[in-house]
Parts: sequence; C-alpha cells; structure tokens
Amino acid sequence: MDIKNLLKLAAEKNASDIHLLFGQLPILRIDGELFDANQVVKGGHFTVLSEEDLEAFTTAILDKEQKKRFFDKRDLDLGYQVGDYRYRLNFSFEKNNIKLVGRVINNQDPTLEELGMPDVIAKLMNLHQGLILVTGPTGCGKSTTLAAMINFINTTKSANIITLEDPIEYIFKSKTSIISQRQLGTDMISFASGLKHVLRQDPNVIMLGEMRDLETISTAITLAETGHLVLATLHTYSAAQTVDRVIDIFPPDQQSQIKSQLSFVLSAIISQRLLPKIGGGRIAAREILLNNSAAANLIREGKIAQLRSVIETGSAVGMITLDKHIRELYQNGLVGREAALSQMQDPSSLED
Repeated sequence: MDIKNLLKLAAEKNASDIHLLFGQLPILRIDGELFDANQVVKGGHFTVLSEEDLEAFTTAILDKEQKKRFFDKRDLDLGYQVGDYRYRLNFSFEKNNIKLVGRVINNQDPTLEELGMPDVIAKLMNLHQGLILVTGPTGCGKSTTLAAMINFINTTKSANIITLEDPIEYIFKSKTSIISQRQLGTDMISFASGLKHVLRQDPNVIMLGEMRDLETISTAITLAETGHLVLATLHTYSAAQTVDRVIDIFPPDQQSQIKSQLSFVLSAIISQRLLPKIGGGRIAAREILLNNSAAANLIREGKIAQLRSVIETGSAVGMITLDKHIRELYQNGLVGREAALSQMQDPSSLED
C-alpha cells in the first residue's frame, strides 16, 4: 500500500481522519463514524497493515531529521501535502509499533458564512485588541473556525497577522493583510518563545493554535492587554469551564490578578461541538459568550458558574447557550433527536 494513495483516499471520501495501525485495515472517520477502507471502497481489497507497511509510510513521509526526532520523542506532529490536499499528521507508537493518524484539512478557504457563524462573530473581527477563545473537544472544528476568522480579517482589513501553529494546517495567502505562519519545531522552539518575540514583529492580530501551559496563557493575556487581537483555542467544553481552566492554571497567589486581567481582555468565548447532520455531513452547535459588564464582574468576583445566566439573558446581543443552539438545529430539522440529546446539558429542554 502507498501512503499517498491512502491519504488521497481519505480526502476523496470526505473523511475527517484516517487511522493506520499495525494489524488492522486502514480506518477512515466519516461524519464522525469509523469505517474500514473495504467498507468505504466498493470492491476494495485492502489488507491489514504490517510492520513493514508502517515503516515504509514513515520513511516515505519523514526526512532524516524528522525521523530521528520521532524515534527520540516517540511522538511527532507535522503538516503534509499530497497534490491538492493537506493533512495534519501524528506519528506515535502503540505497543511498540508505529501508528499514524492523519487529519484531512479542507483545501478550500473556510468562511464564517459557510460555517454558519452568526453576524456577531464577524463584528468581533473588527476589534483592535482583546482575547477570543475557540474551545471544544478534539475534532470539533476549532482550527477551521480560526482559519475562517483569519480569512475574514485577511479580506476586510489591513493588518499584520502572525500565526503560531503545531503544525501549520491551513495555508493562508496574504490579501489585504500580511500573514506570517510560524510552525513549532521549525520556525520556533516553543509557543511561549514564539509569543515572547512576536512583539518585535509589529503584529496586529496573533493566532495561537493552542494555549497549552501557564507561560503560554499568561503571555497571550499580556499580548491582548497591550493592544493586540489574540485568537486562540483551548480543549474545554463550555464558556464557564474555559474561564475556570485559564484561572486555575495559575498559582493561587496569582489568581486574583488573573481574574482582573481576564475580565478586562476577554472579548468572547466560542465553544462548539460537531453533530451528525440529517442527510449527511456534520454541523456545528455553539455556545457564545460575549464579555459584557455583567460577565466581567462575575469573572472578577470568581462567580464563574453564573456565566451561564449571562449567556441566557444576552441573546439580544448575540449570545447563545449550547442547549438553545442545539434545540434550534433540532427544530429546524438539521439534527436528529438522539444526536441532540447526547450533547445537551439539560436534555429535558429539547422540546421547549
């Protein structure tokens, strides 16, 4: 089997991911479900992957330096291009065998309209400073949402946009803005280091692929505080949990100061999930918190659990709870009952 053909197969079958493991058939994730390649390809004659197959895949993709880093660290992320298709690849080991997972990156530039983003998100892109967080579990489309935001700014404003990614996923072409994309491991040694030096690069907008640790989060908040628009992601499930995560990563003696800073610099939190769409494909359900005076007061006072009530009463300015958005998708015939119930915090509200 040829790795490039397998990756192209995943893209052509509209898979979001492809899994290549020793002793198993190639596995594709399509609309959130897993299928082996013989189920996807009519008359397919795929065989289980051998140790030799996986070693050949590794040799075909990784150069000498990348291969050494992979065998030393036992994990490696990188971006990879096959023809018109781009992928985010993760190499790892499983029971001492090589394992490869590829995320298919849409080769079309995503837009806010295509993603069903409400108008308030486009308005946020006109901010000159602040912190906008896109959150959710792995595979919920956070990178695609960030890419759509960057594309919107790139076509509507004159700005210097700098992205820090691991790895670079969507490739942006400068339009009305300048875009520089920096990749962890090749263009910078760490997110914290990249953020530390970004101020010398005259940025207006900074996109951070993921806020992973205390130093990165602290620097991102400082950058937002000093007159930059910072877009970043976190692996959290709701707006309230996101605020808690940011605060809790700091030592107790710093948390009062961070609450005050966050209440000032936070512009919005967009927390999303992907649900199977009736008729095929997937659709995003979102919770949107906009940081108004009520939300800022609750953050400063540490009353994070009450942020949900701010969202519930803020629909007139574009806020929405996840449950309400899921209910709208269900009532509009876009998602099924079981899919809706599985993601709601209060399933009893589905029929309200």
